[in-house]
Amino acid sequence: MTSFLYVDESWLDFTGVQGDLEKLGREIQAAVKKQTGIGVGVGFGPTKTLAKAANFSAKKWRKETGGVVVLMDEERRDKLLKWMPVDEIWGIGRKLSASLQGMGIHKAIDLARYDRKSLRKVFNVNVEKTSMELEGVSCYALEDSPEPKQTIASTRSFGERVTTQQGLREAVATYASRACAKLRSEGQLASCLQVFIQTSRFDDKPYSRASICGLPVPSNDTREFVALALEGLQKIYVPGYRYAKAGIVLSQFVSGDGYQPDLFAPEPRRNSETLMKVLDGINARYGRGSIRLAVEPPIPQWGMKRDYLSDSFVTDWNQLKRVKC
Repeated sequence: MTSFLYVDESWLDFTGVQGDLEKLGREIQAAVKKQTGIGVGVGFGPTKTLAKAANFSAKKWRKETGGVVVLMDEERRDKLLKWMPVDEIWGIGRKLSASLQGMGIHKAIDLARYDRKSLRKVFNVNVEKTSMELEGVSCYALEDSPEPKQTIASTRSFGERVTTQQGLREAVATYASRACAKLRSEGQLASCLQVFIQTSRFDDKPYSRASICGLPVPSNDTREFVALALEGLQKIYVPGYRYAKAGIVLSQFVSGDGYQPDLFAPEPRRNSETLMKVLDGINARYGRGSIRLAVEPPIPQWGMKRDYLSDSFVTDWNQLKRVKC
């Protein structure tokens, strides 16, 4: 029988493993606690969706379960699914759950037993697969991962209104740079960029424009897209407005591994890939923006306000709490 294990943020395939799964789960839980000091929930199930549901119940009723739940038999599975809200199912977001509830699907058991053809027709094949997985039919292998993104957006509202073209140049260049970093982390190339600027819709005379620009050859070089963004900005900028937001959207992706360059296309920048790896490596080690293009300001005046930003105890050494003994 197929068996999946979900430890908080990790998947394991336990197909063919014999013995007491609950005991094994507690051993894994104890090992993680000993080596990292972090308590985790452990859930076993015949499908990935049910393993995630088991993990959810392990955390929901930690005192009763000890943080380990095995959902390998139908009786225990149906008992949980009859209680579990549909918006707690793995892969079902808030908007999707609202649509499902409008169809009378309020609990996980409702989705598991709903007509599959209707689910596929109204939503998509992923919702149909989720329904099947809740019934114990495995549709997702361990190595299955989300489809590559079709677009990457980098947008922010300004902390204070921007009234100059230079301020907008700094903003769109910064956002284009961040979008390109995301693009490279996905192993993708893009050939289309959209840049937009807008005032608040509550202004007396609101203004919003966008410009779409294309590259002759797909790329993930920050310099190419920053130049493209500034070119697009020049077309849509109108003085006299107090701009509240700007953004960049990249699209028309191809895989960086399988892309075959056009024989007649312009040659790419020399050593572009090596340079971008160095840039990403430095920024990953020393913090975003440690190395950047000259048009990107180190501390922008238009930056988003962060007066109530949550502390970063686990990602910033300077914010670690000090304990005096």
